[in-house]
Amino acid sequence: MSLTTLDPRTALVAIDLQNGIVAMPTQPYPGAEVVSRTAALADAFRSHGLPVVLVRVSFAPDGADAVPGRTERQPRGLSFPEGWDVVVDDLSGHPGDIRVTKHNWSAFHGTGLDVQLRRRGITQIVLTGIATSIGVESTARDAYAHGYHVTLATDAMADADGEAHANSVERVFPRLGETGTAAEILELLTRTHA
Repeated sequence: MSLTTLDPRTALVAIDLQNGIVAMPTQPYPGAEVVSRTAALADAFRSHGLPVVLVRVSFAPDGADAVPGRTERQPRGLSFPEGWDVVVDDLSGHPGDIRVTKHNWSAFHGTGLDVQLRRRGITQIVLTGIATSIGVESTARDAYAHGYHVTLATDAMADADGEAHANSVERVFPRLGETGTAAEILELLTRTHA
């Protein structure tokens, strides 16, 4: 499916583009490329007066706010280096951006993201970030369930697992919204928000 439109009140939502996550090896794009494409989208959204939401994942030092459920693949210890959860410099420094801290995979679960978007009249979100199959996909699923139109910038996201990235992009995302490259979204933004 090709991109059709961006609603008049569309927000960019960037998932987990923070120091510790961007530094990890990712596929099919390195973190620096994901950040660069997201930064270009963020600059364009800001120039059109549209909200930019910077989502980060973080936990209390003792891990008390981490998800407690048992899984077959338990996460590694919750010992993180200083500054791992700080949004990367290329996206920081814009006081008008909305900041959301999450403790789960989805940016909607247990945060004020939905309220922040609805109070601004947002009807559509464009998603970028790392990891495609975890934070981005979980947020896309919740955005769809909350009734937002969802657009996914498929070259402004990456995953530790290339197959997981491909599965999300090829099989899951077309059921949740529309997909396109950052360049295609930028072109659509220019065309629909003159």
